[in-house]
Parts: sequence; structure tokens; C-alpha cells
Amino acid sequence: MKHLKVSTVILAMAFIGLTTISCKDAKKESTNEDGHQMEASHDNSNDHQDEGSVSDTSEVEANADNTQKNTATTPIIDAYIQIKNALTTDSKDEAAKGGTALVAAFSEFDMSNLTGETHKEYMEIVESAKEHAEHIVKSPIDHQREHFEVLSTDINDLVALLGTEKTLYQDFCPMASNGKGAIWLSEVEEIKNPYMGSKMSTCGSIQKQIN
Repeated sequence: MKHLKVSTVILAMAFIGLTTISCKDAKKESTNEDGHQMEASHDNSNDHQDEGSVSDTSEVEANADNTQKNTATTPIIDAYIQIKNALTTDSKDEAAKGGTALVAAFSEFDMSNLTGETHKEYMEIVESAKEHAEHIVKSPIDHQREHFEVLSTDINDLVALLGTEKTLYQDFCPMASNGKGAIWLSEVEEIKNPYMGSKMSTCGSIQKQIN
């Protein structure tokens, strides 16, 4: 029995060590010799992110999608950032408040200027984003993070479709989504990981700058 307990402790310590190394290795791959973060390749569908897809350039690419300085999306992005910041500090209650604010921001958004395919795409994004925001309002923090993963893709698609006045950074966590990796958007250049929270707050890298 004593040997079994020792083996269990050793296995647990080994797992923790491997998890930490994995994040550090992923972050090292995205940093060049001068200490600048590298740009990872980005699939416009955002369905999956490849942890190993890192380009040779040290420049953070400007958003190749919609660079319109759109102020109409600001309340939506602000509410999303509120959720993100709450998850970085492991605050379930603050994340729920952000979810409520996001649902309200979508309800108050003026769609009168959206026509044709843009309107159709916006409605598809909002349908998904509102659903995940509503789940964030009422879920425990582990489930909040799961819904935030899909929400991040929705908000990223929204910014690509309509633009934003804000300078944002598309960040990537290689450990999220059971090791498949996931993106999030941040208003600051410093890495503050909403998927790992206080456990591994600096895990991740910048994929590109928007605006």
C-alpha cells in the first residue's frame, strides 16, 4: 500500500511537470531570438487552431479582415473583455456579470445598417454568441471557460465581419480545449490566460494584432 501511494504521488508530479513544460515549449516556439513573439498561422474558420503552426516572421500581423474603425461593436467587445478579465482572475461572479452585459449589448446593437450577406452572417454569429453568453451567466467556472472558448471564436468572427475601433490582440493558448488549443481576444499585449486563470496565467502567445 505504501508503494502504491508513492507511485501515485510520483505520477501526479510528473503530470504537472509535463503540463508546465508543454506550455513553456509552446510559448518558446512562438518567440524569436530577440524576444519578440512570433505570429502563428490562422485559419479564417477559427474552428481549430494548430499549436505548431508558427511562421518565420517576428512581426505581429495587422488584421487582414475588416479594419474598419467601427464604434458600433464597442459595447459588445467591452462586455466580452469583461468576461475574459474575470476568467483570468478565476472570478465566476464577474464572468457572469460580463455574460449579462454581453447579452444586453447584442440586444441594443443597431442592425439597420447591415444588409444582405453581412446581415445574415451577423445573425449567425449573434445566435451562437448569445447562447454561450447566457450559459456563462449561470454556469460554474469550468463550464464558463468551455463556453468562453466558442464565444471567443464568435467575437473574433464579429470583429472580422464588422471591424472595431479598438486595438486588440488575438492570443492563443495551446493547453485549452483538451490540448487542441484555443484563441481569445485581449485589449492588452501582456498575456493573461482566461482558460488557465491563476494556475498558468502567462501561458500563451500573440497570433496577430487587430488595428
